[in-house]
Amino acid sequence: MVKIGLQFKAFLENVTGLIPEGEDFRWYLKLKCANCGEIPDHWQYIDQEEKQPLKGGRGEASAVIKCKLCSRENSIDILSDTIVSYDMADNNKYKTIVVFDCRGIEPVDFSPRNGWKVLGWKEDEDDDESGRVSGTEFTDVDLTEKEWADYDEKSNESTVISEVEVKFATVK
Repeated sequence: MVKIGLQFKAFLENVTGLIPEGEDFRWYLKLKCANCGEIPDHWQYIDQEEKQPLKGGRGEASAVIKCKLCSRENSIDILSDTIVSYDMADNNKYKTIVVFDCRGIEPVDFSPRNGWKVLGWKEDEDDDESGRVSGTEFTDVDLTEKEWADYDEKSNESTVISEVEVKFATVK
């Protein structure tokens, strides 16, 4: 069992608390077979609601996938207690926002798509570091294009998420 963290990085402007909304949030991944190295060129999604049984009654996982090349059965599971928000304090820095329990498979790419939730953020005028939540909640934020923009009427500020980058790292 290998735990692999999805590290997320973005430039946030007047928003904070970016987090996947609900247990039905779809994590779209490209997955590589650790046995033969095959990477199918299509996206596969996993979520917390759907579970599939592991062979031999060893529990369940978010997805059990048979490699088309070597026929090995692999699995990946979302560790739900590892899901955290990406906040203004993390702005422009990589942060692990979820960890996957991987058996025979490893994620190599992530497509953020839609289903995110984010909160409006109001900067303090006199201090660069601090600010506060404006009270506006944006739901079903779509990051398919790896950027998003809207307007926060409570703070009278434009809101932007841009320069989205992802990478994966093994978690101890």
